[in-house]
Amino acid sequence: MEEKVVVKEPVKSPTLAGILSALFPFGIGAFYNGEVIKGFIYLIIFAGLVSMQPHGSAQPFVALILAGFYFFQIIDSVNVAKRINRRALQGEGVKEEEEDVTAVVKSGSVFWGALLILIGGVLLLGNFEVVSYDKIFDFWPAVVIIIGLKLVLDYFSKAK
Repeated sequence: MEEKVVVKEPVKSPTLAGILSALFPFGIGAFYNGEVIKGFIYLIIFAGLVSMQPHGSAQPFVALILAGFYFFQIIDSVNVAKRINRRALQGEGVKEEEEDVTAVVKSGSVFWGALLILIGGVLLLGNFEVVSYDKIFDFWPAVVIIIGLKLVLDYFSKAK
């Protein structure tokens, strides 16, 4: 008698996820991987960055963020597809992934939420022409300084 060897096919193709993300950079790779919420978030981020392009013509910062986001979402889609395949080969379920996500959410800090609310509020003021986008984008390095200060403070608080 011959023994049949059953080879498990990968659940998701990392190549296809990368190609979909490269051709359609508004969350299609995340949708392909079954991450619907992440796909919608990527769609909103991509639409926001594209719509800000004419306003930020004086500074290349928004275009650099858009380019960085474009490559990030391609790499993320490929990595998620690989992770899905690894878990499928190991026989791990989706429940463990959900438990990991809740553990990450519980350990977060208020800083990132507050920073996003602050940035969103300033950009909203720009939409209503209370402040000009040119002035807003002149101060974008302040965000980098604030994040750097947060990281330094976290380092010293963990050292104690």
